[in-house]
Amino acid sequence: MDSRTEKTRRLWEHRAGLYDFGGHCEHVAIRNTRELLCGGARGRTLEVAVGTGRNLRYYPPQVKLTGLDLSSAMIARAAKKAEDLGLAITFVEGDAQRLPFADRSFETVLCALSLCTIPDQERALREMHRVLVPGGRLLLVDHIEYTRMPLRLRERRREHPRRLPREVAEEVGFEVGHHDRLFFGVVERVVAHRPH
Repeated sequence: MDSRTEKTRRLWEHRAGLYDFGGHCEHVAIRNTRELLCGGARGRTLEVAVGTGRNLRYYPPQVKLTGLDLSSAMIARAAKKAEDLGLAITFVEGDAQRLPFADRSFETVLCALSLCTIPDQERALREMHRVLVPGGRLLLVDHIEYTRMPLRLRERRREHPRRLPREVAEEVGFEVGHHDRLFFGVVERVVAHRPH
């Protein structure tokens, strides 16, 4: 694990205990987006950066869900939430930039409000593309305020500058079927697929 990824892991280990306190204040549009995207999951589904499991309640019952996170503390909270909801979910501690799964392992990959925290956005999306079956769906929602001035100038100085998720997704081989914005353009939703 590189130093930037280790720093990110330590940050989320530290924040895990307090992360859900803000959940009850989450804007209705974000809750609706979670429900909408999770409702589009089919078959074997991977949630990248599952966190404390805020999305678990929204998945259809027929989905076979695997939740991956960099933080063991986040996974522990998500596992407790799954147990409380009576859900059988596989949890894996791992790095989104090096997914510990074989090629073509999932029909759906979902990443909600987390891609912006992954050090190398492009590498993570390449990995998501790799583990999807041809025709598999990518479901994303992410903060994109860093693409606006003056934050965009700061991003240009980073080793791996963050960019619009849909643009990066297209570059790594996804076909974007739908994208839109919320909150005056600072949150982007993307539905894409890996071509056959």
